[in-house]
Amino acid sequence: MFTGLIQDIGIVKKLHKGSEMCQLTVATALPMVELTRGESIAVNGACLTVVAFGDGIFTADVSPETLTRTTLGELAPGDSVNLERALRLCDRLGGHLVSGHIDGVGTVTARRREANAVLFALRVAPELARFIVEKGSVAVDGISLTVNAVDAEAFTLTVIPETLVATTLNDRQPGARVNIETDLIGKYVDRLLHPASAPAGHAAVDLDFLAKHGFL
Repeated sequence: MFTGLIQDIGIVKKLHKGSEMCQLTVATALPMVELTRGESIAVNGACLTVVAFGDGIFTADVSPETLTRTTLGELAPGDSVNLERALRLCDRLGGHLVSGHIDGVGTVTARRREANAVLFALRVAPELARFIVEKGSVAVDGISLTVNAVDAEAFTLTVIPETLVATTLNDRQPGARVNIETDLIGKYVDRLLHPASAPAGHAAVDLDFLAKHGFL
């Protein structure tokens, strides 16, 4: 679990794609003495498992599912990536609950200055947009951000200077593809509310269900 508060901007050293495996190697200022083999690090919002580390770099396995769902397969040596280590239970939750499980890819369609901030517009598939709400949270390349407005296939964000400096958003121009993770709680609620997506034998949680069980 993550919070969407980026801890470092790493630099891709290598993306090795073999016939049966893929590994990503990243240079970082994260303290090597604190890393452990098998721990989770979110790279542009995608939760990866560290398999090796040392001398300022770490290597993580990338599964076929992750390559399909994210932009990680498009990375090249020299690219910048957002990094966040997993949340500890004693940490402050400064962003929002982020699982590191990417739902899909969005595209930056516009960027413009608004006073000291920058407004971004992004296009996403309708099946992602339905889980994005005005003034709710969304993770873009692993960054916890607040939604300004949303419609059937797009949403906008206002990004403050601190976030621009501390993340890769400063480099994102119209046409850039970014990883999107929608609200974790919203997806679970949707699963409960829609009978078609509920497991066999499970009733939908609707007003009739709540009344029947004494909640109304």
